[in-house]
Amino acid sequence: MSSSNYRRNKAAIDQFHKELMAMVDDIQQIDKKVLNKAVNNGVAYAKRHTPMGKHLNPVTFTVKNGPDAGTVVSFKVSDPGVGGKLKAAWEALPAKKSKAGVEKEMINLMDYASYLNYGHRIVTKKGGPTKGFVKGTFVLEKTRGYIEKQLVKEFEKEVKAVQSKHD
Repeated sequence: MSSSNYRRNKAAIDQFHKELMAMVDDIQQIDKKVLNKAVNNGVAYAKRHTPMGKHLNPVTFTVKNGPDAGTVVSFKVSDPGVGGKLKAAWEALPAKKSKAGVEKEMINLMDYASYLNYGHRIVTKKGGPTKGFVKGTFVLEKTRGYIEKQLVKEFEKEVKAVQSKHD
């Protein structure tokens, strides 16, 4: 092999190696970027799909015990309250490296979040009989499915961007 061919081939291989390593560096950054974007979109999705409480004004109820039992009472409150605390409590924790790659968690720390998500029974007093059941909204499960779809979509988009950058 002539030395000029050797130098040209070596230069081409070195250039290919350099470009390949640049592409690998770009690909290593994709996982965290895609995961952050997908989970952050998932938090927005969960907030959009979490129902808000309805605080009626006027408040109306029937007295159950005492001398006025059976009487319907109705009154207006000056501040009927605003729902949405559960909706606002959705958040994403920072992404972190793990043995499997990168992970990120989406949480809701409201103490009653699980009751809304999975459903709950209705009792009239502590330890009393069950009077009914409220079906769950399963917002967490729906959001997980949404995030999984977002991951696939965003990953494909980022890989195409890296490929076009290095073509």
